[in-house]
Amino acid sequence: MTARTLDVAQLAIDSIGHPVIIVDEGGIITFANAEAENFFRLSATMLARSKLADFVPFGSPLLTLIDQVRERRAPVNEYRVDISSPRLGPDRMVDIYVAPVSELPGAAVIMFQERSMAEKIDRQMTHRGAARSVTGLAAMLAHEIKNPLSGIRGAAQLLEQVVSDEDRSLARLITEETDRIVALVDRMEVFSDERPVDREPVNIHVVLDYVKAIALNGFARHITFVEEYDPSLPPILANRDQLVQVFLNLIKNAAEAIGNSGDGEIKLSTAFRPGIRFSVPGTRERVSLPMEFSVHDNGPGVPEDIQSIIFDPFITTKPNGSGLGLALVAKIVGAHGGVIECDSSARGTTFRILMPAWREQPEGMVRPQGVEARA
Repeated sequence: MTARTLDVAQLAIDSIGHPVIIVDEGGIITFANAEAENFFRLSATMLARSKLADFVPFGSPLLTLIDQVRERRAPVNEYRVDISSPRLGPDRMVDIYVAPVSELPGAAVIMFQERSMAEKIDRQMTHRGAARSVTGLAAMLAHEIKNPLSGIRGAAQLLEQVVSDEDRSLARLITEETDRIVALVDRMEVFSDERPVDREPVNIHVVLDYVKAIALNGFARHITFVEEYDPSLPPILANRDQLVQVFLNLIKNAAEAIGNSGDGEIKLSTAFRPGIRFSVPGTRERVSLPMEFSVHDNGPGVPEDIQSIIFDPFITTKPNGSGLGLALVAKIVGAHGGVIECDSSARGTTFRILMPAWREQPEGMVRPQGVEARA
């Protein structure tokens, strides 16, 4: 190959949105594209001095796959391979493609595809479906329940005035429980509101600072906040009040998870992550979601049995919780064309929101950045 051909090949492999490496017959990494540097958190130069076995757990299925490829001289795919390790980090579940390199005896090329990306899109579609179900339920509840409740409450107030002292507390209990049910229905009515909202370019850091100030002056005054912001982020096309509602809910949940721990910490981070793209159902557009906003806490984590359904309505770990807060968050994020996911372990919980950026079109049209018509 000429030097120019090698340069073109390097550019092509670097353009692939997945980590790609080549290991020689001794298991040493001889090549790594740009995504692989991010995946392994080392430069290509440092990776070239390392063995793949140094990064993955002892007896990893990945090493067995490479041996199979060398023996069969044919490519192999393997799905849902756990390569979690102290060097790669926890919860690293990937799909793997391994193929022999015919020009280099004993060498193999490996491409990793992190499952979290595909799964977060699938989960988001489920969350949106759940939100639509609650929309219909909320509309029905508002119509069929609130009217008779007002009659029950009025009757209980009248009874409270004429019954004996012994029974007055029971009449008051009816009134209080009726008010509690009305408040729950009012919260659910938010889901049935499908009116378009006003949107404008919003600086996400202004929103986060505003919510943080509310938290520090109230429910999170005992918690340390850490900020990891990318100041170069472009604005997003959004409704500011709804974004405040989203992050206020997430930060309040984080504070409640931490409790009265003396070393409680909430980390707010923003970043630009290009390469995340999916098709919008029912349209001819492909949407890029490069804007990443995260809320991380060092609480005890979300119970494993509800992690996959945490955005569903009525799912909660709080004794007095309604389970509607995160369902509403998922609805708002989905309405803005975004995706939300939750990663949790015993070391803490991270809520990650991916959204399109905003840019003004030359002719004055407004469109989220990364949205392009498909040919």
